[in-house]
Amino acid sequence: MKNPGNTALRVLIADDHPLFRSAIKSALFNQNRQTEFVEAGFFDELCEKLDQEQDLDLILLDLKIPGVIDFSGLFYIRTNFPHFPVVIISGNDDPATIRTALNIGASGFIPKSADPETLEKALKSVLEGQSWAPDSALVSEFSGNKNSEIINKIKMLTPQQMRVLMKLSQGLLNKQIAYELGVSEATIKAHVSAILKKLDVDSRTHAAILLTKISEVV
Repeated sequence: MKNPGNTALRVLIADDHPLFRSAIKSALFNQNRQTEFVEAGFFDELCEKLDQEQDLDLILLDLKIPGVIDFSGLFYIRTNFPHFPVVIISGNDDPATIRTALNIGASGFIPKSADPETLEKALKSVLEGQSWAPDSALVSEFSGNKNSEIINKIKMLTPQQMRVLMKLSQGLLNKQIAYELGVSEATIKAHVSAILKKLDVDSRTHAAILLTKISEVV
């Protein structure tokens, strides 16, 4: 990780609220005036920006950015771009949600309710290569074994399978998914079959439900 104080940084902020993106940029700019920003307001735009970027020091991801189901956006980034550190920013700051995000692979979790001083402290810690989360989450009881099996199954999916699963969770048909991803319907059918096998479920509906179960079984 680069030294956040004296080296140019490149940060991707994925959040659909312009005012919050501005707050994040202000906090980072206070630490390093050489920081360059890439912004995305919804998941498909985030995917486009990630495909274009080769050198990001940090991704700040809104857990509920439009186009994702629960933790699916984080799963996608950790699967497809494991070399980029990801910090979740979210209005949902209950301890179970925070610990689940860390378990999936987030480098930190910053509640949107954090005051400017805490926000700057959190970002500084992450840019220095440390993990950061609210103290309340780190000391809370958390039954991680309840969802670790589901998380491990979803981690087996390839990046494209993860995108297909996200589309399934939105209720799209194979033909619609094929159109949105720019591939053939036969390719999507093959992906769906592989997804069902890896997740050990017997229908596309059950596969989609697994994403929401991660939030329900914490």
